[in-house]
Amino acid sequence: MERTHQTLRTPRAAGLVGILFALLLGAAIVLMRLALPDGESDVEHGWLTDPSRRRAVQTALDLVPFAGIFFLWFMGAVRARIGEAEDQFLATVFLGSGLLFVATLFGAAAAAGSLLVTAADVSGAGSKAELRSFGQHFAYSLLTTYSMRMAAVFTFSTSAIGRRLGVFPRWLSLLGYLVALTLLFVTDNVAWSELVFPLWALIVSVFILAASFRRRPAPAAPS
Repeated sequence: MERTHQTLRTPRAAGLVGILFALLLGAAIVLMRLALPDGESDVEHGWLTDPSRRRAVQTALDLVPFAGIFFLWFMGAVRARIGEAEDQFLATVFLGSGLLFVATLFGAAAAAGSLLVTAADVSGAGSKAELRSFGQHFAYSLLTTYSMRMAAVFTFSTSAIGRRLGVFPRWLSLLGYLVALTLLFVTDNVAWSELVFPLWALIVSVFILAASFRRRPAPAAPS
């Protein structure tokens, strides 16, 4: 009885924490994109001196640690759901890409946070302005290039595992492959395309959560 209860509870946990992760990461990306529409340089546009845009970026950075925490819980719950049936190759790619995604996401947030903290000490000309531009582009590239590439690998491996084990329907696996290709080849050139990852995570989480409620244990036969 305890084992059955745990089996039913694990997908629900994955669905709930996945939804929280998707909402937090989506909100952080939207705030960053509104403050920096095209990853624009502060040397040209001075976004660091705009209080409203600075607050938007700071709010986004405050959301990132919680998004990463919920993502780790999401990974753990999904892996527990897979259990002994997991393929070692895909499971290694799944785990490695997920951990690297969180690491690069936190690295980008730390770089952007450092840029905000030191902005008041940086003048608008000379080598300090170049250092400020370097810090901004470093944080932006770490997020849109490296973090999103790891998200693409995670999306692909999760979709492959879900399809192979019959956890995901065909349409959801195909959606995951399409999202992975978008994250691999489009995010560098198309603004707002990063949102496909939290959107995919939201769809997967809602599907897992809904499926967990549909799977009810069969009633015991009357004696």
